[in-house]
Amino acid sequence: MESTTLESGTGTGAFAHELLLELVEIVGTYHVLTDPETMEPYRRDMQPLGEVGLPLAVVRPRTTEEVSAVVLACGRAGVPIIPRGAGSGMTGAANAVDGAITLVLTRMNDISVDEEAQVATVQAGAVTLEVKTAAQEHGLFYAPDPTSADWCTIGGNLANGSAGPCGAKYGVTGDAVRGLTVVLASGEVLRTGRNTLKGVTGYDLNRLFVGSEGTLGIITEAQLALSVSPPAPSTTLATFDDVHRAVDAVTRFLATGHTLSLLEIMDERCVSSVERYLEAPLNEDGPSPKAVLFGQSDTENSAALDAFGTACEEAGATLVYAAEDLAEGQMLMNYWSSLESALEQEGTWILHETTVPRTKVAELIERIGQASRNRGIYVGVHGHAADGTVHPMIVMDSDAEGQLDAAAAVYQDILDIALDLGGPVTGEHGVGRMKCDRFAQSVGETGMAVHRAIKFALDPAGLLNPGCMGLAQDTSTDRRTA
Repeated sequence: MESTTLESGTGTGAFAHELLLELVEIVGTYHVLTDPETMEPYRRDMQPLGEVGLPLAVVRPRTTEEVSAVVLACGRAGVPIIPRGAGSGMTGAANAVDGAITLVLTRMNDISVDEEAQVATVQAGAVTLEVKTAAQEHGLFYAPDPTSADWCTIGGNLANGSAGPCGAKYGVTGDAVRGLTVVLASGEVLRTGRNTLKGVTGYDLNRLFVGSEGTLGIITEAQLALSVSPPAPSTTLATFDDVHRAVDAVTRFLATGHTLSLLEIMDERCVSSVERYLEAPLNEDGPSPKAVLFGQSDTENSAALDAFGTACEEAGATLVYAAEDLAEGQMLMNYWSSLESALEQEGTWILHETTVPRTKVAELIERIGQASRNRGIYVGVHGHAADGTVHPMIVMDSDAEGQLDAAAAVYQDILDIALDLGGPVTGEHGVGRMKCDRFAQSVGETGMAVHRAIKFALDPAGLLNPGCMGLAQDTSTDRRTA
């Protein structure tokens, strides 16, 4: 792919050398990387499509004060900053820009838990799974559960407004935020939020920065709400010969008023891939199911799973199986958790994400299947059935000519389908650089004007993650159109 370039000066020659010396003074020689080979792992996130540039340097701060000093130095030099966590994102939001500073926050990984207040204070570079583990050590539970929790960072979760399979019951990352520490484009440090359960003093600045993808400020620390750890979950699996029946089962279940801690859907292509990988067909005497639902409940009471099983039967499930114990439940969930490994056997996969009204999930899956056939590329779909967020898995045959172009085309097809069905372009992964055009369609002209006005107010020089979310570096033009 071509390099991403900037619209204004990026600091080259002697000027760049002066900036690099200043950055070394701030974070130390070892944490300012300038060798292209050393910087290579920091150039893009997990999204193989889209453009990527070569940064002036990769800078790895340890404290909020160091981040502030780096932002001040870059501001004086007019050099943009691309904030980055572990690089687990799928929309190019952390992709390098030519001549910019890539600010990697993974050294900022402190975690402290206040057991009595049920709050964790976490630096942005802390790995999400380590936050969950720290909470568990105090008998507490950090609910947000992005699928990449074993390596993604809290800062990335906050920047993208991440969610996960348990979001319908426990909420998304933003719902857990009590307060944030944010370094603004001016270098000033803003502390948002409160130490109380209630508080409506002024604008909800937590919500402003969560999901802003590093375009308004750099989140360096968060206070996150914890709760008492729930019991281990019980599991029920249901198979269907029609994806519409599966979606109908979800609608019937939710109408009962019960809630599951996990309610996932998987289409026929995903199911058949997992069956081949595990060498364990769900239907030994026939074809793969057209759809599978996975339900889990983490309460002592079986009422929710009983209602789920009944809803599946009423919707025409071909099989409803309730695990007898935790071990059997884990065996059933292995069909869900093995999907990525299974698809690696099929080719190189790209994880996509979009969301629609949950009653439209069956139509979305069918139309994605048609788009994949039209483009001549494999796409399987799984997702969070209770809230309508789905993850199409685009699988390329890297040896076949034209597969990368087909993948890029079907990626955009899927966004168009979601918009047509009344959904936004993203429910969990963010806009990044991959969904900019469709983002503008999604929020409309007035919505984009509001975004630009907020961007200009907080980052008038446009130096924070320029180009992300379709917000240009020269925000003075954006402001006039607002």
